[in-house]
Amino acid sequence: MAVNTRFATGVHALLLLAAEPDVLQTSEDVARKLNTNPVVIRRVFSLLQQAELVESQKGPSGGSRLGRPAKEISLADIYRALTPGDVFHSASTNAAHHGKLNASLSQIFKDAQKALEKELAQTSLSQLAKKTARKDKH
Repeated sequence: MAVNTRFATGVHALLLLAAEPDVLQTSEDVARKLNTNPVVIRRVFSLLQQAELVESQKGPSGGSRLGRPAKEISLADIYRALTPGDVFHSASTNAAHHGKLNASLSQIFKDAQKALEKELAQTSLSQLAKKTARKDKH
């Protein structure tokens, strides 16, 4: 099973944009700073743009910047923009005795998803940037 790093990549990329909110940054610049491929950053920015978390301008002097202030972007906003579907999925089974198990598991998975999003909603991009800056100084 492949690990999805899109959320982490998106958070890192948005932190770079938040560090210079008035500067348009190209996907190449962000990719170089994150040691990844510019195509990865363009895909992430495309999803973030759909969620209105990023504004992008095309052309030779184009680039991307935050779509709104970092204090107004929660980690939950980023998660929802970049993570398709739920974290957990129940296995499909036809056996009758698995029906109750699947129903129970589905409820547990929904509760876990809600808890995850609630936790992520408590931290804004600007709060994360400040925490990161403090840790760098120590």
